[in-house]
Amino acid sequence: MITIRRGGTLTDADHHLLALWATTCAEHVLPWFELANADDPRPRQALMLARAWVRGEIPMKQAHQAAFAANAAAKGMPAAAKFAALSAGQAVAVAHVAAHALGAAAYAIRAMGEAAGVGEKDDLARKECQWQRDQLPEAIRDLVLDDQKKRNHLCWFVFGD
Repeated sequence: MITIRRGGTLTDADHHLLALWATTCAEHVLPWFELANADDPRPRQALMLARAWVRGEIPMKQAHQAAFAANAAAKGMPAAAKFAALSAGQAVAVAHVAAHALGAAAYAIRAMGEAAGVGEKDDLARKECQWQRDQLPEAIRDLVLDDQKKRNHLCWFVFGD
């Protein structure tokens, strides 16, 4: 089955790979949220549901609902924790709209930058961006890198020049 999305084609397999990559990005920074609020399981649960959606265990609607819970967990949190929770919300929302994968990555980069000490923000953000790119499955690498170039301005220019 091939679905038309964003003016092009995206197979279900590639959609699932985007969801898994976005989830990996969000999981990488989730400790910043859990350090700030260890009693709130919503972002971690959202990521678990993202993986469950990929495996076909839950419907898209259930995964999409988890995005709202993860985003709500961000409210009132310090910057690094807030962006980590928002990254989780975007990652699980990939089940609904594949383009949310870029949001998950961008928020994760922002979380890492905010967690950095004075003078380290840009360096750690760049390292996080490279780490994410190193995690990209080959099947979706060009798709994601092209999307990062096209939509970098919407993502606070976290993907570089």
